[in-house]
Amino acid sequence: MVRGMKNQFRWLAVSAFLWWSFSSHAAPLTVGDALPAFSAKDQFGRDFNSTNHVRFLLVATEMSSAKAANQMLAAQGGDFLGTNHAAYLMDIHTMPAAARWFAIPKMKKYPQRIVLVDSAETLTDFPVRPGCVTVLALTAAGRIQKISFWNPNQKSMDDYLK
Repeated sequence: MVRGMKNQFRWLAVSAFLWWSFSSHAAPLTVGDALPAFSAKDQFGRDFNSTNHVRFLLVATEMSSAKAANQMLAAQGGDFLGTNHAAYLMDIHTMPAAARWFAIPKMKKYPQRIVLVDSAETLTDFPVRPGCVTVLALTAAGRIQKISFWNPNQKSMDDYLK
């Protein structure tokens, strides 16, 4: 009798774990989904909230595409993102502390605002494509209207903020 209960408990524990694993890894955001609310700070320590009524969200999750995007956006001028109601997010949660010592002061030299996302959970559900910056077009209600992938090493930003 005790042995049967142990097996039932094990089965229950395994079932609960599997349910938790699959339910905790949601599918990537898609067109029509609401943008999850989050907050972060930019390279100057100023607050950014995803509910700030931006029309476009540019999300860089890889260092190589982030560097290329920084250069392309800097060439557009400091008011380019604001004029286009856009925000540029850079995922830095995997950046070692020693690298941040040098990288963040360097980022302060860019004319555009760079929102530094320092939490793995914040961008987990965002769609990504290797070598690209994800561009989310948002409705006024904060829903995803369009998802594009910008490769700043190959294309200009012109067609993505329309």
